[in-house]
Order: sequence, then C-alpha cells, then structure tokens
Amino acid sequence: MPPRLRTTNVPCTLTCCPSVRSQCITQPSRTSRQFSQTSCQQVTLRRRKFYDWLNGPGLALKEPIPGSTNYLGAYDRYGNLVRASPGWQRRKAGEQQGQSAEQEGEEKKEEAAEGQESPDELEMAARRTEQAKKAEQAGGDALPPETVEDLRPFPLNKHFRSQPVLSEGLREAIYQRVKRDGATVSLASVEFGVSNERVGAVVRLKQMEKEWIAQGKTLAAPYSKAVLDMLPTTPYVDPNRPENKGKRPITHEPINDLPVHAATRQQLFVPVAESRHFTRVDAGKAFDNTLLPADDRIPHPELVQAERELASGLSFEERKKLAEERLAAEQARKAQEEARLKAEDAALKKVPQRRWDFVFQDFSIETVGKSERSLEGVGWRYGFPHEDRKKGHVKIPTKVEA
Repeated sequence: MPPRLRTTNVPCTLTCCPSVRSQCITQPSRTSRQFSQTSCQQVTLRRRKFYDWLNGPGLALKEPIPGSTNYLGAYDRYGNLVRASPGWQRRKAGEQQGQSAEQEGEEKKEEAAEGQESPDELEMAARRTEQAKKAEQAGGDALPPETVEDLRPFPLNKHFRSQPVLSEGLREAIYQRVKRDGATVSLASVEFGVSNERVGAVVRLKQMEKEWIAQGKTLAAPYSKAVLDMLPTTPYVDPNRPENKGKRPITHEPINDLPVHAATRQQLFVPVAESRHFTRVDAGKAFDNTLLPADDRIPHPELVQAERELASGLSFEERKKLAEERLAAEQARKAQEEARLKAEDAALKKVPQRRWDFVFQDFSIETVGKSERSLEGVGWRYGFPHEDRKKGHVKIPTKVEA
C-alpha cells in the first residue's frame, strides 16, 4: 500500500482536480542512505584531532622500530621516544629524509632510461652510507634498552605492564637441553631461569611442533613472528659464542617461589612451651602432619643448600663437587623408585575386560602381624575400628611435649 500524503504537501492544482490520480505525483529518490543521524555533514572536532594525531605524533608508530615493543607509553605527546637521546632522534630524522630521497631517486630512475645513473644520486648514497657508519661508531647515539615505562601498552593504565615471553631461540635451547642432552626439568629450570611448569610446557609444545613438521602440516609461523615482534621477549644467551663468554643467562621469572598450600590458609593459635625451640618443621606439622617445611617445599631446595655452602666459605670446586654428588644421589633415588614401581606393576596380574580391568595381587596373611593391625592387611582397610571409636580412651591431649 503506497504511503499516504498530507494535503499540505500537495499543490492546490491537484487538490482541486478530482480526475488526477496519485500515481502522477513524483518525489525525488535518494541515491544513497545516510548512516549518520546527525544533520551536520562536516568533520567533527574529535575526528579532526584524530587525523591531526595520526599525521603528527602517531606517524612514528606507522613505521615501528625493529626489535622494540613500540607501545604508546614509550612516546610523549609530541611523538618522540622518551628513552632515546637527542642524537638518536636526529639520526632517525636523517634516515627518514634519506628514505624519502631514495624513493624520489627510484622514481626518477624509473622515468630515466635504463642503464643510466646520475652522479648526484651516487654521491648522495655514498654520503648516507658514511653517515650511517659514523652513527654506528658513536655509542652515545645508540638506542638504549627498554625500561619499565616503555612496557605500558595503555598510557592511562599506569599499573599494567606487558610481561616478557620466551623467545624462539630460548624455547629451542630448552627443548634441546632436555631432549637431546637428557637434562632433568629441574636442572633446565635452574640453567635458563625458567620455572619448572614452563619448561615442561615448552618441551611438550616443541615435541608437538616437531611431530607436525614431520607430518607435513603447515605452521602459523608468520603469525607467531608477528606476535613475538610486538611483545617483550627474553633472549637466549648462547654460551658457545665468544661474545657471550662469562655472561650469565637472563632470568625470565622467579623459579623458587613458594606455592601456597591449602592447609596454610587458616589461622592457628598453637600453645608452645617457652623452653621449646619452635622451628619451621613444627610449624608445618601444626597445619598438617604431612606438610613439609618451607625449605623442602620450594621447587629448588638445592639452591638453598648451595647458598649455605657459599656462606660457609667453600671454594667453587668444592661446591661444584658437592652439587654433583647431590645430583647423582637424586638420580639414583629416582631410578630406584622407578624400578620399584615397575616391579610392583609386573607382580600384578591384570585381566582386561570391556569396561574395566581386574587386577589380582598375591597376598600372605603373615604380613598382617600378630596384632592383625598392620597397614598392609586387608581387614584394617575394610572396617577395622579406630582406637578413638572405642570406650574408655582419652581423646584429648594430656601433656605438651617440650
């Protein structure tokens, strides 16, 4: 049904003539639809300010500095890099002018005949090369490393700073150290300054990557490279190179932070005698009988022992020898534990079924003991009553151990 027309919009000649039909009335058709509801079609003030910033201070972010994060927090309101020296700013401006001159020269070369070179252009190129060599030799004009303020991607949020990630070279070095050299996860964590959990994750992901490459799958390498270029990364310090001789690896994160145990989240008041020496072992048992002290619960307790040996005045050779002995004893203990578990698993008789497996184990009644209350017995596990369930037993402590 066509829309109705008001009588005020219709000319008087049409209203007076009844023989004229409504199809004769034509209205101008719109060629395009306006998405904006505002009547003003001019550029707004905010839009003008945005384009002014984009062509002014924001022009530095159009061509980011290679090897840097290039966050907004690293630049001032005028588009200058805060951590850079005035000499570096002038050198960058000269390089930009040189690039523009090179572009103009290339355009002129395309217009000129092939095989002809202008002497002026060759002289300008030689001057730019000489200036670049002088800038490299001058140490004061070099770009300093990034600071904490340069790692703020959002200038209005001063409390958020981008955390570094592992570089591709460091990931490959961790994988080769664990898989090829056979180092433990704990040893690789100490050597590279990466936590145990992250070392395990890197080894698993690298193994999956190697399998995908062997299967011929396509990896998102350009995407990974683009993300690593935008984030701060922890580089790998290769000790085999001469320039890295004597340098220690860059620590990626704290590797010996104490994890919070669930039993320690409550507040306890434990009465202790004045003559008693209350240690960390006693504090752990106060929360839970199976809770180890802080020196044993940290991811790398061997580092505490190494610091104690250093404080005692031992030489480097003596400390190295003791550390190797502890490492050999730990590996022997783990080998015995693995052998025991394999022997126990081999002693079991398994009968596979459709939904579950039946496991049979040889058992001797002599292992229960004379009191028939051994933990290895079957009767204690299935309903043997505890002593505190019986009558006549005192269930409250009667003394405090000194």
